[in-house]
Amino acid sequence: MNRIETIRSKLQQALAPEHLEVIDDSHLHAGHAGAAGGAGHFTVRIVSSRFQGHSTIERHRLVYQAVSDMMPEEIHALSIRARAPEEEKS
Repeated sequence: MNRIETIRSKLQQALAPEHLEVIDDSHLHAGHAGAAGGAGHFTVRIVSSRFQGHSTIERHRLVYQAVSDMMPEEIHALSIRARAPEEEKS
């Protein structure tokens, strides 16, 4: 299983998203000190009812908690857009 599939699997198990995109942006950070060891940069766009009533910081914590065992060896950085379903509809 590659890193994108692993991240997707962990987020699906932890947050049961209605929508989930995981994009590998590592190529945009070539030469970056944090990426030198092989850890990647990823964008996560996730819509989950588990985010309802949570602040942006709390939502990001839930995402980071789901993939914590991959940091910092496999994931160097995440760009996260985490929304509740109601927010996505508006």
